[in-house]
Amino acid sequence: MEGRIGRQRGFTLLEILLAIAVIGLLATTVIGLSAHLLTAKPSTPDDVFWQACQAARKAALESGRDEVLSFDPKAKAFSVGDGTLTKAFPVPAAADDLAVDFLTTQNGASAMLLGGTLVQTQTIPSVTFYGDGTCVPFQVQFRARGAAHVQSIDPWTCARVLTPPDANAPTGP
Repeated sequence: MEGRIGRQRGFTLLEILLAIAVIGLLATTVIGLSAHLLTAKPSTPDDVFWQACQAARKAALESGRDEVLSFDPKAKAFSVGDGTLTKAFPVPAAADDLAVDFLTTQNGASAMLLGGTLVQTQTIPSVTFYGDGTCVPFQVQFRARGAAHVQSIDPWTCARVLTPPDANAPTGP
C-alpha cells in the first residue's frame, strides 16, 4: 500500500473542450432565437402602415421617382408602387371591419361625429412619396371595431407628427 500513488481527480482537456462547445452551441441558439423575435413581422395596422411608409420613402429616394402608397380594403393590405412594380404589405390578423383612409390636410376638410368619435370624411385614394424624400401632406385614419384614431404625417420627414398631450383631457377613472 505504501507504493501506491493516489490518483488525482479532475477534468481532462477533452471534457473541458466539450463543455465549452456545448455552451457555445446553446449561446448561438439563444442569440438566433432572440434575433428572430426582434425582427418579427409587425402585428398592428399602424405598424404595417409605418413599414409601408418607410418602404415607399426609401424606394422614392433610391430611384428618384415618385412612389404611391394606397390601401386595399378587400385584401387588407397596403401597397407601394411606382406604376410598374408594386409591393404589398398585408395586415396580419386584421379586423373584419378594418378601414384605413388617407385624409387631406387642406383647409375646409369635412368631419362628422360618429358615436362620440370625430371621423374625417374627405378622403384621398392614395398618397405620393417624392424622390427628394418628402411626401404629400396627409393624415391617416384607422377605423376598426367601432373605434377610430388619426395620425398626422409631416410632409417634410414623412414621419408621425407628435402632438403634446391635452391639458384639459380627463385623467384616470
